[in-house]
Amino acid sequence: MTKIAVLGNGRVGGNLAAALARAGHEVTVADRTPGAAADAARTARIVINATPGAGSLDRLAALRDELRDKILVDVSNATTDGPDGLPADLIYPGSSLAEQLQEALPETRVVKTLNTMLFPVMTSPATLPQTPTAFLSGEDPQAKQTVRELLTDLGWQKDWITDLGGIRTARATEAAILFVPHVIRSTGFTPFAISIAR
Repeated sequence: MTKIAVLGNGRVGGNLAAALARAGHEVTVADRTPGAAADAARTARIVINATPGAGSLDRLAALRDELRDKILVDVSNATTDGPDGLPADLIYPGSSLAEQLQEALPETRVVKTLNTMLFPVMTSPATLPQTPTAFLSGEDPQAKQTVRELLTDLGWQKDWITDLGGIRTARATEAAILFVPHVIRSTGFTPFAISIAR
């Protein structure tokens, strides 16, 4: 059992929080109430960023003290929205939200994962007819191992998880968000994920 704080109580955050609680973890969800994110992060071992990516950097940089020595699992994508509300362009081209977070929070171990799929797949990967892939990006091997174990608790088999390397690799997985609006416009909100076929 691990104490986990989920920042963001929308579809992504709520889905992750419920699944992690079912797996036996002690989960706190921080809403937008003033001070809620700081209180949740202060007492957690692992903090999950499920806030809208466009504002994540400012929100989390303000929690630098609370996030010191914590694992920050970043599942967000920082994009501008198109006229239909779907992602349009990357906010950090040539970089990534995860890299920006790691730079702003040098005493926090940032791990990027679960950002290459629609949110239902994050906690139910086996429901897809084809095997999805969850990617890990981060500088700290122990932090990535801890996150790998969390993914296992969410139903990810070990050989479905691919460690891409350092935090700089997150720019590749974050760029995959550019597929999403086109896929959704083509086939609707049917759950899907990026998968590496071998």
